[in-house]
Amino acid sequence: MVQQSSSAATAWPSLRVDDWSDTRDTLHMWAQIVGKVRLSHAPLINHWWQVPLYVSPRGLTTSAIPYRSGAFDLEFDFIDHRLVIREDGGGVRSVRLEPKAVARFYGETLRALDELGIESEFQPSPNEVETAIPFADDERHASYDARAAHLFWRQLLQANRVLGEFRARFVGKASPVHLFWGAMDLACTRFSGRPAPPHPGGAPNVGAWVMEEAYSRELSSCGFWPSAGTEGFFYAYAYPEPDGFADYPVRPAGEARYSRDEGEFLLPYETVRTAADPDAMVLEFLQTTYEAAAERGRWDRANLEEDPGRWNRHH
Repeated sequence: MVQQSSSAATAWPSLRVDDWSDTRDTLHMWAQIVGKVRLSHAPLINHWWQVPLYVSPRGLTTSAIPYRSGAFDLEFDFIDHRLVIREDGGGVRSVRLEPKAVARFYGETLRALDELGIESEFQPSPNEVETAIPFADDERHASYDARAAHLFWRQLLQANRVLGEFRARFVGKASPVHLFWGAMDLACTRFSGRPAPPHPGGAPNVGAWVMEEAYSRELSSCGFWPSAGTEGFFYAYAYPEPDGFADYPVRPAGEARYSRDEGEFLLPYETVRTAADPDAMVLEFLQTTYEAAAERGRWDRANLEEDPGRWNRHH
C-alpha cells in the first residue's frame, strides 16, 4: 500500500461504514425531513435540482429557500452539532444534533419552523428506503455519534472539492455538486444534450414519474456514496448505458471496477485516501468514466468540453 502524507491523512479521513451505520441511518432520515422542507417551497427545476442539499463550511445546507416575499434556510452544523434555521427577518432557531429518535427531531424541527412563522407541508415519510416509517412514528432511528457525523462531513468536503474541479472542465449542461437526500449520495451529472428513453423506475417508495424526470436526458453521472463497501465508494454510471460502456479501460487500472449488479464503475474511498495523490486518483477515475459514456455514446465532446484555465493568462 502506498503511504500517504500526514496532510492527506488529515484531509481524507477514515470512516468505516460498519462503524457508523446507526448514526448514518438516523442522519439520513433527518436529512430527508430537511430536504422535504426545501422541496415544499422551491419551484421545480429540471431533474429535481431544487431538492438537494449542498456542502457548506460547517456541514450541509439547503441554501436560501424562497418563502412568501423573503427567504429562509436550514443548515446541519457538524461542528457545533445543531440544525440551524434562519429567516430573512433575523429570526434564528436551532435543534440540537444528539442521540434522539427521528420522531423527536421531526417534532422539534417543525416547532422551530412554526416559531419563525414558516409553514411547510410535505409527505411525512421517507423515500428511497425499503421500510418507510413515517417520521412522526420513527423511534427506531435514534443514534447520533458526533465524531462520526463530523468525519462524514469532512469526507464530503473533499469529495465536493474534487467533483467541483472536475465539473469545471465541462461547458455543456451540468448539475451542481449536490447531495441527494433520497439515497444520501453526493452527485454531479453531465448531459449530452439529447433526450433519453423513459426511465423504468424501481427505487423503493418513489414513483416512476420521479425517476422519469430525473433521467429525462442522456447523462453521465458521478459522485460519492458513503453507505457501501468498507468506507464508501466513488461511483460513475451512464443513462442510458451505451454499448461497450462497461468494458471501457477506466483508470486507475486495478483499483476501479465495473459492478454489473449496480450498473456502475466503483472506486473504493479507502483506496483514494491512502493514495499518494488522492485528488489525482479521483480526477482520473471521474475523467475516464466520463469518457466511457461520451466515447461509447458518441457525445459531441468538442462542443461540450473546455479548459477551465482558459483565461488564466489574463490574470
